[in-house]
Amino acid sequence: MKKILEMQSQLLPDLLDTMRNRYEILRHLQLMQPVGRRSLASALGYTERILRSEVEFLQEQGLIRIESVGMQLTATGMDLVVEMEPLIKDLFGLTELEKQLCSHLGLKRVVIVPGDADRSDWVKQEMGRAGARLLKQLARPKQVIAVAGGTTVAAVANMITASPGLKETTFVPARGGLGEAVELEANYIASLMAQKSGGQYRLMHVPDQLSDDAYETLVREPHIQEVLELVRSARIVVHGIGDARAMATRRKSTPSLLQQLEREGAVGEAFGYYFNRQGKIVYRGRSIGLHVSDLDRVEYTVAVAGGSSKAEAVAAICPVVGRDTLITDEAAARAILAH
Repeated sequence: MKKILEMQSQLLPDLLDTMRNRYEILRHLQLMQPVGRRSLASALGYTERILRSEVEFLQEQGLIRIESVGMQLTATGMDLVVEMEPLIKDLFGLTELEKQLCSHLGLKRVVIVPGDADRSDWVKQEMGRAGARLLKQLARPKQVIAVAGGTTVAAVANMITASPGLKETTFVPARGGLGEAVELEANYIASLMAQKSGGQYRLMHVPDQLSDDAYETLVREPHIQEVLELVRSARIVVHGIGDARAMATRRKSTPSLLQQLEREGAVGEAFGYYFNRQGKIVYRGRSIGLHVSDLDRVEYTVAVAGGSSKAEAVAAICPVVGRDTLITDEAAARAILAH
């Protein structure tokens, strides 16, 4: 099939571009449905006039239907998107890109979705869908899944649906995180995953940043110890990767800490640890939850991070944290390999 398409592209140079554009329309519809034409055009960066002609073609093919609530994929359209995904990735070099990034970062598995999360929030949703699909594939009864906070892990939670393995899963926060926007806290994300999958959850109500005295007091609390034991028994850990300065600012760090991170060359953050370009830890916050050393006992570690702006952070952190699976986007992957 790939060989035939390559020959056709020599005779019809616009063939692959047309195929990819129509696939992108169907893929965005899958994520956004039901959706109006104006909203879909804005998400894709198309004019309404151009989108109208493509929508008419896809409707004639029986791939989408237009209703009063908006456009939606038909069952045939849904099946086509699923069947085309591996072909599209292969044709446009994403499969080869995954192999190169695996080798470059020393990971067991890399999943790359098309696009740039810095330019489109829907790319982040697509990474979330890939993460949710992976969790369903890895699911095992009576397991514990620990989840960190942040926008990309929240995207995974939003895409999760029920499955037999996940119904017997207990979701827990990877670390304390009170103080962030509620929808980005690990506690909320753990509860949302449980709600959408039919699983169970346990929460850990502690601040993200603690003084030494507060840390020593809280860590001795029986309830905290019980939840910590559950967290450290996690079979799967799902986490994001943050830009060092952005994360420190979001956590209302002191000016002296911001200066220290700048001086030490911090580029990325995960689990409250700040890393420089060489993957060395340059600062660790006082928080209750999983530590980087705990990840050695975890069966599957899944990092979800994308956008070209995250390339440096991903390249620094992935080879030293988990070393298992990375779900990212095309922009971040190409930026990492280019540098």
